[in-house]
Amino acid sequence: MALRFLADENFHYDIVRGLLRRNPNLDIVRVQAIGLTMAVDPVVLARAAEEGRLLLTHDVTTVTRFAYERVRAGLPMPGVVEVSQDLSIGQAIEEVLTLAECSTEGEWEGQVIYLPLR
Repeated sequence: MALRFLADENFHYDIVRGLLRRNPNLDIVRVQAIGLTMAVDPVVLARAAEEGRLLLTHDVTTVTRFAYERVRAGLPMPGVVEVSQDLSIGQAIEEVLTLAECSTEGEWEGQVIYLPLR
């Protein structure tokens, strides 16, 4: 099974659109599409966990803390992908696609991944 993603509210829509253009079969959902507009980070992370989705975010200030709180509490946390806002849209698309194509389901459980990969 391929990786599944949830894009948080402030994740750049042009990246999501570009990802789907490059790979129409990519399973990516925006929080706005599932009724989580303005939801707090713990709620978004809980929904990502319920659906087994890696959370795509630009938020390096709070999401990481809440993600690791879930891990410490023994709750599922399929992974968080922190995409630097310093990346161009094209590079962000390439980085996420590389992650999607080269990873296996469950590989990033309990981890925070920072893009760009180095």
